[in-house]
Amino acid sequence: MTWISIFTGKSGFAASSTAEDVTKRVDGTGLTAIVTGATSGIGLETARVLALRGVHVVMPVRNMESGKKVKESIVEKIPNAKIDVMELDISSQESVRQFASQYCSKGYPLNILILNAGIMSPPFSLSKDNIELQFATNHVGNFLLTNLLLDTMKKTVKESGKEGRIAILSSEIHRMTYKEGIRFDKINDEKSYSAFSAYGQSKLANVLHAKELTRRFQEEGVKITANAVHPGVIATNLARNGGFNAFFYGVFNRILKNIPQGTATTCYVALNPQVEGVSGEYFADSNLGKASKHAQDAELAKKLWDFSLNLTKSN
Repeated sequence: MTWISIFTGKSGFAASSTAEDVTKRVDGTGLTAIVTGATSGIGLETARVLALRGVHVVMPVRNMESGKKVKESIVEKIPNAKIDVMELDISSQESVRQFASQYCSKGYPLNILILNAGIMSPPFSLSKDNIELQFATNHVGNFLLTNLLLDTMKKTVKESGKEGRIAILSSEIHRMTYKEGIRFDKINDEKSYSAFSAYGQSKLANVLHAKELTRRFQEEGVKITANAVHPGVIATNLARNGGFNAFFYGVFNRILKNIPQGTATTCYVALNPQVEGVSGEYFADSNLGKASKHAQDAELAKKLWDFSLNLTKSN
């Protein structure tokens, strides 16, 4: 037995709502979406529900064999599903650049970008680009991928007349970052590294990313929205690192969402017409939520953008 809330918010949905509930009667035919981290958990369910609603889903995956098996499992149940599998390691900037180049060369449009892939609280290590692994995977890779695909999204918006949407998976744990929010001068400091605080830092970066993207879209007059999403506490593969994670999920077992419930807010932000024109916000339980004080700091968001540009050497 779990204690998931059945009380609805202003959207008409609750923590107990599923991804199919929040997209009921939504026709996604003609839309194309990228869903990262789609081989398991809420990423897989996101891909499945979007495909169910008629969206052409592109799944960037680290393991192509696993990706193809997921595609087969979805198509078996949804014969008309349109799904493509492409290779991507979001923690590697080289891989991100290769994926973006290949995607653009295929001439696919891009209406929806769902940045779902992530890791949680591993022991300290560096990415291939010598960046602390959680920050590299959960933020820097997403930042670079988004920047490399923005021209495609803008072109799609212009040609289709439909709003583009970016959903970035964050977490309530963005509130539990280091006291300074983002440790710009200590990103790779192993001595003071806290696996949990570093996870919170990367999740704060997700909210700030959506905020700064929104400022830039509004300044440019581009019809693209960017929002951060808290899926809820879910028993997924994020917890596979053990240690604190195992303890955390054990303590909060009574309030765990199942995967269809945990996927709801992502699909709500990606497809539901109620969210049209809403940007720079933080969503939880398929309703507007309130992010932390750090997450609402416009100057911090701008500083993070410049810092991320430097880490990725983007123009």
